[in-house]
Amino acid sequence: MLTVKVKVKDKRFSIPVPYAVLNMVSLMMTSKRVNHMINKAIEKDSSKFRFPAIERKDLKPLLQGLSMHKGLVLVETKLKDGTEIKVKL
Repeated sequence: MLTVKVKVKDKRFSIPVPYAVLNMVSLMMTSKRVNHMINKAIEKDSSKFRFPAIERKDLKPLLQGLSMHKGLVLVETKLKDGTEIKVKL
């Protein structure tokens, strides 16, 4: 399970994200229809950036690898205003 911890001033939030949710999000991200909708929204802002098409077969080993390394800290940041964010497997 992926855990996102956010500390803003005196408040703390912890958001657990199960691997099943990550798999569902990866299915949506690799969808051609969603990719088309994202690129269409980007074009409205007159941006030259294009969201790349991602293959499901490319993401599958990444998601499997994440489940093997439980306890690994992916991101840990502390801002000058006291905000802290930590993403942990």
